[in-house]
Amino acid sequence: MTRRIRTAAAAALLATLAALGGCSSSDQDAAHSTADSAAQEGDAGAGTSQADAGPGARAAATARPAVAERAVIATATVALHSDDVRAARNDVQQVADALRGEVADEEADSSDGELVWTRLVLRVPTARFGDAITRLEEIGELDSTERDTEDVTTQVIDNEVRIRAQERSLRRIEVLLDRADRIADIVSIESELTRRQSDLDSLKQQRVWLADQTSMSTITVHVERTAAGATPETEESGFLSGLASGWDGLSGAAVALATVAGLLLPWAVVALALGLPLWWVARRGPRSGRNAAEPPAQPLS
Repeated sequence: MTRRIRTAAAAALLATLAALGGCSSSDQDAAHSTADSAAQEGDAGAGTSQADAGPGARAAATARPAVAERAVIATATVALHSDDVRAARNDVQQVADALRGEVADEEADSSDGELVWTRLVLRVPTARFGDAITRLEEIGELDSTERDTEDVTTQVIDNEVRIRAQERSLRRIEVLLDRADRIADIVSIESELTRRQSDLDSLKQQRVWLADQTSMSTITVHVERTAAGATPETEESGFLSGLASGWDGLSGAAVALATVAGLLLPWAVVALALGLPLWWVARRGPRSGRNAAEPPAQPLS
């Protein structure tokens, strides 16, 4: 009788475990729709409860944080030119310090002991994203600015719903593990518990990444040294200027004539090689004919 009871209990445990697997998958499928409507339902429910409840309940509801705030991942790239790259680099560092940010990564290139190019990756609070870009654009001569923002509010809510569903599933499986008394049941339940714990850890890591990306924006700054000789030249006049212009014109004409001569020289050689024999044959032919037609000269008596 006792053996039958244990067999029935084990079968019930396995059936419950299978049901939990189905419940967990259904919970995760429902997480998508729950995440999309969680903020709206929370706001509507809060408004209804505040309207129906008394002043004390309204104050408590006001003190509670909002169900979901707008979560945005902001990135930007700023390209600058400067005569002094080292000074510009220090200015970028000061902007990061003033906004309670940091320089997360940096690359640099130098020539003759002087910086000619640097790339800095800044992490600044997302709330100061626009202010940071405005300050960075004033450090040197601005070449370009690119901004990109991505709203991940739904993704954040969906991740939170999935974490709560997975935690509830783990608690139910732990209860089953405490009730199991057969080795086969314990091994099966522990395997399922390990898998779901791994899924929960992955969701929590994603939550940490989202929190980091939405709380701190990323700005990449490129600073390049202004090319030497980029200043505009003043126009000159007078004898020396005219002489220089004339010499430039003469040099240009000489180059043009040399180019034409080089172009015609191969054709002249071919024409001379073919035309000279033809001219010689044409010159000798009529003279030989005339000599043959003339009668021989009569001797004088």
